[in-house]
Amino acid sequence: MMIKNFTIKGEYITLAQFLKEESIISSGGQAKWYLKDNPVKLNGETEDRRGKKIHPGDKLLINDQMYEFIAE
Repeated sequence: MMIKNFTIKGEYITLAQFLKEESIISSGGQAKWYLKDNPVKLNGETEDRRGKKIHPGDKLLINDQMYEFIAE
């Protein structure tokens, strides 16, 4: 599995912001419904809170794609 790096500008990014920036959803309001229907794992744990803060060093598995978060 390829790992994609995602650069965080600032201290963290929320899960909903990430989904929007990666064009997985088109608006922040869709995050709640997307996360309800699609399993997402943050650092190996299932995560369904759209406001969850993602920090540099975290790993997110979504749609069989692994993302690693790095600082700007």
